[in-house]
Amino acid sequence: MFVEDDKSHHVRAKHWQPAQCLRYLLGWFYGRVQPGHYEPNGTTGCARSTQGLSGTTADYIPHHNWFQYYSSTANPSHARPASIAEIGHGGPANHQYDLEDFFAAVRAGNFPAVSFLKAQAYQDGHAGYSNPLDEQNLVVRLVNFLQSHPEWRSTAFVIMYDDSDGWYDHQMSPIVNQSQSPADALTGTGLCGSSLSATVLPGVDPVANPHAQGRCGYGPRQPFLVVSPWARANFVDHSITDQSSALRFIEDNWLGGQRIGQGSTDAIANSITQMFDFSQNNDNQGNNNDQGSVVFFNQSTGEPSSQNQQ
Repeated sequence: MFVEDDKSHHVRAKHWQPAQCLRYLLGWFYGRVQPGHYEPNGTTGCARSTQGLSGTTADYIPHHNWFQYYSSTANPSHARPASIAEIGHGGPANHQYDLEDFFAAVRAGNFPAVSFLKAQAYQDGHAGYSNPLDEQNLVVRLVNFLQSHPEWRSTAFVIMYDDSDGWYDHQMSPIVNQSQSPADALTGTGLCGSSLSATVLPGVDPVANPHAQGRCGYGPRQPFLVVSPWARANFVDHSITDQSSALRFIEDNWLGGQRIGQGSTDAIANSITQMFDFSQNNDNQGNNNDQGSVVFFNQSTGEPSSQNQQ
């Protein structure tokens, strides 16, 4: 399962079964956009807005909804799923749902194998309009919620941030995909990197465009967190990862290692399997209870709590 903020808290959260499976259920859950539901200020649908600690912000930001960019998952009218049972399957919503649908689906025992979660704007961690305490409130709500269900024993919750519009780290990332175009200036006029190397990714048509330009990366260093009964305890991973490392994990787990192709960075991304320890044999995996080891948190302070607030 993956959660996304614009920083991007991809609270991308991931629910998986250790055995590989090529047939999986997919859901994208974003903010609060379901028609017919109103915020306390009277706003509804794509015009909904919420008062957060940083002010009032529109809940829905169209260019953050990346499932809309592909016909296979587009839902331009924000059609609602016909039922909770549809979630994760084909249907009127076409794999796009309101964030509250995620909670309803899990409660009903209909937990998609792969879920991408995107906060409504005031909680998405974006500098300027989202306060970190509002962001924390949602992350804690999700973690506490997931830990309260039996599926937690086979769940990984991955929190990712994108490399723009956030509070930046001082450390420059390595250049893994070089570019030489008028748009580039990182290492010199028209340059990102010293030369085009074998790591330069192709364009959508690899024959016509073997070295796609203007895609210099990686960007600024950002957090990448894994919360799971299977996550390595007290562990800091020093390998280079990016958002597409999570995609690579999905591909390896459900698609037999199949890559997107056409210049997608999952082809060169490192894995995140080193963040897990599947050899553990302790209560973290639920040997002595149905849910595995759980630690609930206070939504206001982010500190461990003796009580689940869900």
